[in-house]
Amino acid sequence: MHKFNRSTEMAVFVQVIESESLSAAARKLGMTPSAVSKLINRLEIRLGVRLLNRTTRKLQLTPEGSVFYERSIRILEDIVVAEQEANQGAVPRGRIRVHCHVAFGKHCLMPLLPDFLQRYPEITLDISLCDLVVDLLDDRSDVAIRVGPLDDSRLMVRWLGSSRMVVVGAPSYLERMGIPSMPGDLGRYNRLGFGFTRHVKAWPFIDSEERVQQLPSGNLLLGDGETMRKAAIAGLGLARLARFHVNADIQAGLLLPVLENYNPGDEEKIYAVFVGSGRQFPSRVRVFLDYLTENIHIGDGE
Repeated sequence: MHKFNRSTEMAVFVQVIESESLSAAARKLGMTPSAVSKLINRLEIRLGVRLLNRTTRKLQLTPEGSVFYERSIRILEDIVVAEQEANQGAVPRGRIRVHCHVAFGKHCLMPLLPDFLQRYPEITLDISLCDLVVDLLDDRSDVAIRVGPLDDSRLMVRWLGSSRMVVVGAPSYLERMGIPSMPGDLGRYNRLGFGFTRHVKAWPFIDSEERVQQLPSGNLLLGDGETMRKAAIAGLGLARLARFHVNADIQAGLLLPVLENYNPGDEEKIYAVFVGSGRQFPSRVRVFLDYLTENIHIGDGE
């Protein structure tokens, strides 16, 4: 009678899925098809869910099976990496899944990758750029780079920097509409907004030492800051973005800052967040976070 631990069960289950049949998996594992089938049955009974729908011709993952398969792959990868690190002097290796704010990813993170990957050739980066906040556990990400306030107290945090906010418009748009001289003038301008919920919706200004606000209002809502930047350059309205995001455009004359005399100096803070529970996280994640902390320089060009 075979006695399997959980990692072995996961390995057999993954092999079955990747071989697309019990018999093919059994051959690769040096087991009998009957033993593989019994192991899968015991696994389903222990978990209390069906993982596979089996017919005489094919295997099909159930939704629960699909989740278990993805999680099993990550766990087995971590086991392999842990063994390799223990055996080879803790050389950082393996995959790091990174979820990153679009603008920060394009303007700050991506330029650093060639040097990082040359320094750590055994690491594979799996990067997703999106402005929506994802749950690191549900998304199976190792690190998320977030811009703005943080809510999730379960996460460990590395501060990467901050950048002052600025209202900008294309020269063509400002030539057509005129340059606003005070916050109250913004009522006649198309103020580009986001189509998703933001922590800070209004545009703050300081007018005669009083804090005033203007809400984004116009005919265009956008899903991320990089698209908003491009819309502003195209002359579709005014945008309020972090200075690091538009600094190169300002220097190139593609965008012009406006109402700087009323700018309250508020900043977007940038963080790297990761899951922590008092345990040591993998060395591949640690060296990635250390590299970001040492090499990210958010210059506002002022």
